[in-house]
Amino acid sequence: MAKAYLVGGGIAGLAAAAFLIRDGGFEGSDIHLFEEGRTLGGGLDAGGTPHTGHGMHGGRMSEAGFRCTYDLFSGIPTLDDPAVSVTEEILTGDEESAGADVARDDVARLVDANGAVVDTTSMGFSERDRLELVRCLATPEGHLDGRRVTDCFGEHFFTTTFWLLWSTTFGFRPRHSAIEFRRCLWRFIHLLPGLSTLSGVHRTRHHPYDSLVRPLASWLRERGVALHTGCRVTDLGFTPGVRSGTVDAVHLSRHGRDERIAVGPEDLVVVALGSATDATGVGSHTAAPAPAPHRTDAWLLWHRLARGREDFGNPAVFDKHRKESHGTSFTVTSKDPVFLRAWEEFGGRPPGRGALTTLTGSRWLLTLVADPRPVLPDRPEDAGVWWGYGLFPDRAGHRTPKPMTMCSGREILDEVLHHLPFDERTAARVRETSTVVPRVMPYISSQFLARRRDDRPSVVPEGSVNLAFVGQFAEVPDDVVFTVEYSVRTAWTAVAQLLGLDRRPPEVYKGHHDPRVLAAALETMHRR
Repeated sequence: MAKAYLVGGGIAGLAAAAFLIRDGGFEGSDIHLFEEGRTLGGGLDAGGTPHTGHGMHGGRMSEAGFRCTYDLFSGIPTLDDPAVSVTEEILTGDEESAGADVARDDVARLVDANGAVVDTTSMGFSERDRLELVRCLATPEGHLDGRRVTDCFGEHFFTTTFWLLWSTTFGFRPRHSAIEFRRCLWRFIHLLPGLSTLSGVHRTRHHPYDSLVRPLASWLRERGVALHTGCRVTDLGFTPGVRSGTVDAVHLSRHGRDERIAVGPEDLVVVALGSATDATGVGSHTAAPAPAPHRTDAWLLWHRLARGREDFGNPAVFDKHRKESHGTSFTVTSKDPVFLRAWEEFGGRPPGRGALTTLTGSRWLLTLVADPRPVLPDRPEDAGVWWGYGLFPDRAGHRTPKPMTMCSGREILDEVLHHLPFDERTAARVRETSTVVPRVMPYISSQFLARRRDDRPSVVPEGSVNLAFVGQFAEVPDDVVFTVEYSVRTAWTAVAQLLGLDRRPPEVYKGHHDPRVLAAALETMHRR
């Protein structure tokens, strides 16, 4: 039997293993997955304790157009009930939420510098803004090579309600890629009418690590897949020949010892390129995260593979611009629900009935996220977990006059409370009962950096015999990075193409082909 060697234990690598079994007929025992870290999940990991404080890179949302994700997880049982699939749990939970007495929307999506809720009825466009937006959508992708969002829009566009909503929902900054921004607009144009409420978004029952990663990893282990943590793949060997497309060896370091695994031409090698969460610095309630090291290992494999091979992409575009790709998030573990109660009273909705609250007066452009369900399964009944992120963490704060990247958890919490209209008694109780864990992530939005079309390699490069690339830095036309769907789609594509399978991923959802979607989007753009 052929064997498969998968590099990277994020959702893309795990999904590739599942597709090899489900569609490719592989035995689990013939699949080996290598992950450099101690845990699986990549950017979907979550950890900590109620005592020391929980920590997570962030959360993930999905929507009905995530066809690959829902297809895969329709065959993966939840950990709580083997008779219920992960997809069923997500969709059922969403239906129950939609049928609740309290509407699931967000009346406090934007909060201004005075602590007042901003009216998001209008997108705030001028006529020039509308024309520039339509022109961006109509521009062929090839004409946007290397261009940034700022190259397509005037200054006023970045002051609109639309930009505040869109950028904080998807993580875009003005200097990010115009190609990615255009793709995101087309891909999620059907969500535009509900952008201020995120009413078309689905949520997992718990944090994605517990709702997606753990069930999928458990399913793989039950079928004998070898999930090797603490193993760093350092290089691949290729059969002789100019630009050979056949891998014949996997070189790795396991617990400090170098190993070489021979790979036959019938074996498969699937590599997740790069890492958006590489070199993440984790702080504490009283200490800021340590500065990121100058050089790390997660990107070295891609650099080695791409040396002398234009068809393997250009990793330097994504890992050499930390000032434009880094971000800071923080997770708050509360011993008392006082913050969530105050938030509910302020916003008029229970936390989680909406999705995000952005504090527009914050120089960091802070966005807060909470959920009514237990975000983490081991959360005590009387505790709460909520989190947030800053889109501009290099700026000095108002209450804390230094960059967010240099702040402890306590200092970040002080900045959050400074921008919320809570009374002093409530704020004091929040400070007293909260533990905040900050994270600085040098590459978190590296997928969005300005690029050219060939900077990301194809999932299966031309001429490749047994090698495929997956994850956020492999190229999938039309789809949008920074989503679970993108990672799962690359995994399905890799397995289907390498094995020549008839069963291929469904087409990327294109709501703009529906006249009703376009009409609703145009009406939203012209709303005053």
